[in-house]
Amino acid sequence: MKFEKICILGLGYIGLPTASAFATHGVKVVGVDVNRTVVETLQAGKIHIHEPGLGEAVAQAVGSGNLTVAASPEPADAFLIAVPTPFYDDKRADMRAVTSAAEALVPHLRPGNLVVLESTSPPRTTVDLLVPILEKSGLKAGADFYVAYSPERVLPGQILRELIENARVIGGITPQSAQAGRDLYATFVRGEIIQTDATTAEMVKLMENTYRDVNIAIANEFARLADRFGVDVWEAISLANRHPRVKILNPGPGVGGHCISVDPWFLVEAAPDLASLIRQARQVNDSQPHFVVDLVREILGDLRGRKIAALGLAYKPDVDDLRESPAVEIVHLLQAEGAAVKAFEPYKPAAGLAAIEAAQTLEEALSDADLALLLVNHSQFRALTPAGLAALTPCRLLVDTVGGWSGPEWAEAGFDLRKLGVRK
Repeated sequence: MKFEKICILGLGYIGLPTASAFATHGVKVVGVDVNRTVVETLQAGKIHIHEPGLGEAVAQAVGSGNLTVAASPEPADAFLIAVPTPFYDDKRADMRAVTSAAEALVPHLRPGNLVVLESTSPPRTTVDLLVPILEKSGLKAGADFYVAYSPERVLPGQILRELIENARVIGGITPQSAQAGRDLYATFVRGEIIQTDATTAEMVKLMENTYRDVNIAIANEFARLADRFGVDVWEAISLANRHPRVKILNPGPGVGGHCISVDPWFLVEAAPDLASLIRQARQVNDSQPHFVVDLVREILGDLRGRKIAALGLAYKPDVDDLRESPAVEIVHLLQAEGAAVKAFEPYKPAAGLAAIEAAQTLEEALSDADLALLLVNHSQFRALTPAGLAALTPCRLLVDTVGGWSGPEWAEAGFDLRKLGVRK
C-alpha cells in the first residue's frame, strides 16, 4: 500500500517523534493533540518535551511542509493512535483517551484506510474496544478498512534512533491488516518488521516491560535483604553477575515511567487468577519508595522540620519525564512526615508539581539542607566530586539510592554517605 497522508492522534513522547519520522521521510502528516498548549507550542516552532534531537527533527519536518499540527483529525490514508493509557487508583487501565481518539476519527474513516493503535493496552483492546468503535462508521473492519496494533519499543533519550533501527512488531486483525501496517512503517523503519495478530502484539509489549519489572523487583528485594544481613548489595550483585548465566539489575528507589510501572497491571487486570508473580513484583516495586523513606528516617530520626534536598524527580536518568516517578512519590512521603523538601530536577527545573518546592539550581536545593538524597542517576549528579559538592553546601549527610556515588574519597572529604542496600 502507498500512504500519501497520515493523521497521528497524540503528540507526546511517542506521537511527536513518530510524526517527525514520517514527515522527514516524505509523508504528509497531520499531528493532532487535544491539549491546546501542545498545539500552540508546536505551531510556534517549539517542542514541549525533552528528547535529544527532537527539536531539530520537528523543525525540519515543519519546515518541509510535511508536518502540520491541528486540534482535530482530518481525512487521511492512515490514522495512528498514540495517546496515553494510564491507570486508575485501583490499577485498572484508563482507556478513555483511546476511546476518545477512536471516536474522533470515525467521521473521517474511508474504505481502504488503515488504523493503527500504538498506545500500550491490555490484551484484546484492539479487537474488543477499538474495532467496535471504528465500525460505527458503517464500515467493516478487516474488510472495508485495515486495523493493526504496533507498540513502540524505544528508550527515552534515544527515541529518534530507535524508532528507525529497532525491530517493529505489527499485529493485524487480519493478515492483510498486518501487511498494510508493514507497508506503512517500512516508510522509515530500518529494523526488522515482524507481522503477527493484534492480540499477540499487545501481549508482546506487555511481556517485555513485565519481564523488566520482575527483574527490577528481585534486585530491590535483594537490596532489602542485604540491608538486613549487613551486606553491600552493590558488591554482591557485581560478584553474582560474574556467573556466565546471571545478570542481576541494579536496585533503586522504585520503578517509574509510563511503561514498566504501568504495563504489568494490564496483565493483572486481564487475568488476576494467573498473574500472581506479576502482581507481587509490582507490589515490591511500588513499595520501594517507603523503604527509601525508612532509610532517611533511620538517619535523621523524626523528620518534622528537617530540610532535605531531593536530587532528581524524573523516573530515569537524563530525561525530563516525571510520569509515575518514584522520586516524586518519595518527596510526597517525606513531606507527609513533616520534612521540608526542596527538589532539583535539572531536565525540568520548573517541574510545576503540586506541593513540591522546585529549586532552579543544584546549589539552591542544597544550600540549607540537613541531608541530600540522590534519587535519579542523572549524569550531572554522577559527575559531582566530594570537593565539588562540599563547595555547594555545608550538608554532610548523603543518601544514594541509585549507586551514583562510591569510593573512600567521600568519607575522606567529611561526608557520611549511606547507600541503598548497604548496612553501616
